[in-house]
Amino acid sequence: MPMKRRIFSYKIVRDFGFAPNPFHDYCTLATCKPKIRNSAQPGDLIFGCGSSHLNLKDKLIYVMLVEEKMSFQEYWEDQRFKYKKPHFYSNKQNAFGDNIYHVDSNGNWTQEDSHHSFEDGRINQDNMDRDLTSLHVLISTNFIYFGDNFIDAPIFPTTGEKIYPNSRDYITNFSDEMVNQAYDWFINYPHKGCIGSPISWI
Repeated sequence: MPMKRRIFSYKIVRDFGFAPNPFHDYCTLATCKPKIRNSAQPGDLIFGCGSSHLNLKDKLIYVMLVEEKMSFQEYWEDQRFKYKKPHFYSNKQNAFGDNIYHVDSNGNWTQEDSHHSFEDGRINQDNMDRDLTSLHVLISTNFIYFGDNFIDAPIFPTTGEKIYPNSRDYITNFSDEMVNQAYDWFINYPHKGCIGSPISWI
């Protein structure tokens, strides 16, 4: 029996192009949101919505159809994602690379100098511990990253449900009819890929 399609919807507090990272032809969620990274599977849809912190209540920042799920170490070693490794002296896209966790020569997890480390490059243990609560990375080439071209979060009136989460945590308890309508909305949306810049760059 095929797995049931699911939707995960959550609020984004900061949008630097780091979580998610929509650059270099892939949208990846490799840091933050460990519960979603643990639970989501290929075939699921993830909706990242605005928040009151960004003054974007009821807005949609990105949506991705999960196509792959791999470990941090696999992500680090996969040549497709070498440009996701942070490079601070390049450009903003590369500075906010999310490919930052891997096992060192002693077999211990380490954190690269990145948006989640301290400014002087030292490991930020709090961020590292939180991120490593899940060892998974979610990956997609089928996504819409609106960023600063955000839109209203879709509402599906036939079910009375909306994508935008009212809780602090993510929500996933949508009706089957709502899930089907959301997939149809995503599949038929006329634009895909990275169509905006990160909101927090402004």
